Amino acid sequence: MAKKEIRLNAFNMNCVSHINHGLWTHPRDRSQDYTDITYWTDLARLLERGKFDGLFLADIVGVYDVYQGNTDLTLRETIQLPVNDPLMLVSAMAAVTEHLGFGVTANLTYEAPFLFARRMSTLDHLSRGRVGWNIVTGYLDSAARAMGLHEQLEHDQRYDRADEFMEVVYKLWEGSWEDGAVVRDRARRVYADPAKVHKIAHHGDYYHVEGIHLSEPSRQRTPVLYQAGSSGRGQAFGARHAECVFISSQSKDATRKLVQSIRDGAVREGRDPDAIKIFMGLTVVTGRTDQEAQERFREYASYASPEAGLAHFSAGTGIDFSKYELDEPIRAAKTNAIESLTKVVTQPELNWTKRKLLQQLELGGRYSSIVGAPDRIADELESWVADTGIDGYNLTRTVTPESFEDFVNLVIPVLQERGSYKRDYAQGTLREKLFQRGATLPQEHVGAGFRVGAAVEHA
Repeated sequence: MAKKEIRLNAFNMNCVSHINHGLWTHPRDRSQDYTDITYWTDLARLLERGKFDGLFLADIVGVYDVYQGNTDLTLRETIQLPVNDPLMLVSAMAAVTEHLGFGVTANLTYEAPFLFARRMSTLDHLSRGRVGWNIVTGYLDSAARAMGLHEQLEHDQRYDRADEFMEVVYKLWEGSWEDGAVVRDRARRVYADPAKVHKIAHHGDYYHVEGIHLSEPSRQRTPVLYQAGSSGRGQAFGARHAECVFISSQSKDATRKLVQSIRDGAVREGRDPDAIKIFMGLTVVTGRTDQEAQERFREYASYASPEAGLAHFSAGTGIDFSKYELDEPIRAAKTNAIESLTKVVTQPELNWTKRKLLQQLELGGRYSSIVGAPDRIADELESWVADTGIDGYNLTRTVTPESFEDFVNLVIPVLQERGSYKRDYAQGTLREKLFQRGATLPQEHVGAGFRVGAAVEHA
């Protein structure tokens, strides 16, 4: 039986320190060059050489100020601060590549859907249909205060608002301009047929939007939709909207259950269970031999900052771990941060303590790590896909660009030789490459219901 083809995103952020904190101090690390556009275009070329499906760009609005009640450690260890806009990078990287996809994170809680829809359409045009959107609703009170609110909306209310935001952008992307609306007839002096362009009129609980989508339809219309919520409400949102879901897990058993839950949710929404590609966050440290890889890991760990990783985790859970003694059990707490993270770390039967968290954060980040020679890495990657049902990985960076270079040069050829990774890209848009189907949303997706007839009906 043919092996399932592994999907790969490089996981990065438009900042110095992303997931594995402290490694910016490594002498070979170039992450401080993140403000130089060639840092990004060089990375895009490298990833395309390795046939990566995409570059997944995280983002955050706000700062990590939960740990110790301030941003002192955040600033000293550059824990996703300073951080620049991820969308600005895409056109430059698209210009030097032909196939690499780009998943960009945007927090819809603080976006105006009318203008956001135009920005994404613009990127989809300029990249020739290679853009995805990682939908997030935020979890930082510091972001809410920076945006003029006293505090952020409650967890489930953020998703209620997100559902309505999605309805608005679907109307704009899918229903405002019909297929064939753009004529480009110079002789008749008709660029667009007015009869095939429609104003949307949305009046809901959170948004009131009237107008024609400012961009003509791009190749994908709606960008490929990514999402990462693992709470009950987050999973329900993903089952309805997401085409790719990003998960984090430490065990195969937990991953298998989460994958099944995600696919069951898709079925409840009338979708195919395989309509969602599932990517797991993972850190890989490799070398030509197991010994070389282990030495590399120890070298990296000597520069890493577990405490910075703990400060990052504090922001994600809303719990100030600086107030705990090393062996004091983490107690249940009511927070308005990432619900799934908070539940995991406060389960009494798991007996999480500050010491255990710091041990897990040895490399400065909380994602699972695989260390070894290329064959061992390939064995593990194939095993997780086969045993859990995931589709691939969001591969975090350690020392950059070295970690991605090592993976491309050492691991990708092994996977290709085994038949578990592509030797060349398929043609078409990001959606066509990922799903081997059309460039636009499939008919069973909720967003497709806002196309022409439905869009006029909803207007």
